[in-house]
Amino acid sequence: MVRFLWLHAFNGIHTVLFCIWGIMLSPFDKNGRKVHLYAAVPWAKLILWSCGIKVTPKGNENIDPKVSRIYMTNHQSYFDIFALLAYLPVDFKFVMKQELMRIPLFGLAMRKAGYIGIERDDPKKAILSMNKAAERIKGGASLVVFPEGTRGIGGELQPFKRGGFTLALKTGCDIVPVAICNSYKIVPKGSLKINRGGFELTIGKPISVQAYYKKDINQLMDRVRDNMLGLM
Repeated sequence: MVRFLWLHAFNGIHTVLFCIWGIMLSPFDKNGRKVHLYAAVPWAKLILWSCGIKVTPKGNENIDPKVSRIYMTNHQSYFDIFALLAYLPVDFKFVMKQELMRIPLFGLAMRKAGYIGIERDDPKKAILSMNKAAERIKGGASLVVFPEGTRGIGGELQPFKRGGFTLALKTGCDIVPVAICNSYKIVPKGSLKINRGGFELTIGKPISVQAYYKKDINQLMDRVRDNMLGLM
């Protein structure tokens, strides 16, 4: 109980401090890169350290930080976000549910970092968000997309949604499959308890979308899903 209260108090306080720091950086940062690198990344590393979580990254040889790509990853726990920030060494923007953008202070800091909120229940607004994501790619950033749309239970890979794949076809960006294994054991869905331990983050080889068209989107989704399952 003492550890539970201490962790949530510590993480809450330093989240507020890093949000304020990120917002202070934003006037000097036209594309969100500085907020991402100097606020979001150290924030994530400190949370992992404070909670006693060790992430084992693999496949960094498949990363080219100079090339804009769409990194698609499964989603088992909210600790996935900290792991990606800490161990995916590229300038990327999260594509995430809009509800997170509405959290006071935290949402403002994420917007300053250039992250993109998706209104999942409003197709028109979702299209606008995807257009904004395409602009981020044209500006030289990569994207991180959770194709399942939400966290799974027990580590199982859920069905994929089309949004990220449509964006990949629209921009011509390679898709990089990323597999996160066993993060659900750190914080099971629906629980607030944070367990000590570790999990793996494995980055696969880029998948070119050049040979795919809109009519082939299901084949592309299946290929990325098979690659992700193989990494898991």
